[in-house]
Amino acid sequence: MALARPTLAAIRYGYGLRPGQDSPSDADGLMTQLAKGIAAKDRFPREGIVGRRETATRVISLRAAESKAAREGKPNESIRKETQREAQRIYRLDAMSRLAQAVHSPFGFYERLGSFWMDHFSTSALKSLPMRMIVPLYETEAIRPRMAGSFADLLKAAILHPAMLIYLDQDQSVGPDSRVAQESGRGLNENLGRELLELHTLGAGSGYTQEDVRAAALILTGLTVDNRALEMVYRPRRAQGGAITLLGREYQDDEAGSQDHMRMLEDLAADPRTAAHICRKLAAHFISDEPPADMTDVMVASWKASNGNLGEVYRAMLEHPLAWENPGQKIKQPFEFIVSGFRALNLPDDNMAALLADMEGDDDDVGPVGKAMQMAGTAKSAEQRRKRAGQANALTLGALQKMGQPIWQPPSPAGIPDKSDAWLTPGQLSERIDWSRRAARLLGQKLEPADFLQVALADAATPETRKIISQAPSKLHGLTMVLASPEFNRR
Repeated sequence: MALARPTLAAIRYGYGLRPGQDSPSDADGLMTQLAKGIAAKDRFPREGIVGRRETATRVISLRAAESKAAREGKPNESIRKETQREAQRIYRLDAMSRLAQAVHSPFGFYERLGSFWMDHFSTSALKSLPMRMIVPLYETEAIRPRMAGSFADLLKAAILHPAMLIYLDQDQSVGPDSRVAQESGRGLNENLGRELLELHTLGAGSGYTQEDVRAAALILTGLTVDNRALEMVYRPRRAQGGAITLLGREYQDDEAGSQDHMRMLEDLAADPRTAAHICRKLAAHFISDEPPADMTDVMVASWKASNGNLGEVYRAMLEHPLAWENPGQKIKQPFEFIVSGFRALNLPDDNMAALLADMEGDDDDVGPVGKAMQMAGTAKSAEQRRKRAGQANALTLGALQKMGQPIWQPPSPAGIPDKSDAWLTPGQLSERIDWSRRAARLLGQKLEPADFLQVALADAATPETRKIISQAPSKLHGLTMVLASPEFNRR
């Protein structure tokens, strides 16, 4: 069925409707959201970019000192446990901040693109203890500022960030004929070279060979991470010297600050196969699992005409007639579902922050779960504090974990599945119903089902769903069914 453009824009290109927030009705409005989002300050990392670098390098240095002492037979278990606790606490704060930003931001298209590109250039906070602090930094300093510029700039920022180099083991890779290899016996790691071609640029099945994967990995040798400065550095002693041929082009490493890796990334960004791969992936994310060829053709033409300017590619997609037709072709991923649920419930900004206090059992700053329990007369003992923490976690980070999309923890370098069949499973639907019931009970006490349906879906609600909600046997059941409805789970 046809939807009002503001409704479709909020659901397809943002994180859903929210009372009091206007939705755009055309490409210009969505592109304005993108520009304003890039100009705004992200909520994560919590202490800002400079502060996070200072925190991360301090924790990494402590870990390194403890590891050295342990190797010398003088382990310090308290330092090891304290750095683990601090890194996990920082991760939890950042993850809640990222969730809160998506819930409360008026720049839905910017937020959706942030998730898209973080998934495209996937890294995981589970790789190591430092990565719990580095991955949020990666998103806010490498990915988000460059989402409307040239793809070449975004590619270089993503691939050469410490988070990517650590995640795909580039910091362990050395050229087979390099000085370090000769002295240490270490060798080449092809992880980054492979994912660079298969996932980040050309795409699987685009015609590159295993020899090309090896060549890309060889060109990347010399790149590693300075843990003290938390920056990418080039070490000539680790680099493979001589000429290397990739996709028919020759790259020369002179072992003295070579920029052959930069030329390779620029060439890959300019390859027509990269344009086709990225444009199809964008359209498949926003429009349908099998996007219209006519739309992707227009996007590729815009890519070529603008030398890979992503803003122009988005505009070509958004100005295509099919961008505003056939709603509901995609199933929301778990993060999208939970964020859109909180938005529909109109969760206040301070309540999202207070959910973290509930998770930590802080009696000085009781959040929405604690208040609901107080109203029920059950928020007293230490056991109740633990129950409150469990409920808050089950609404937020724990729910995402159970649904299969924990924040900054993709299952592989390929990222989170983006096809409907990955999320249309009995287990997934059961988790969503459980979350809907919990959210309705704790956060929807003042809402009426019919009014909530209008707020959450507007004209996207079908007559069948309106009838079901009107006949709900209880308020809780009605609110739950709104969040669990097919329309709310699609975009």
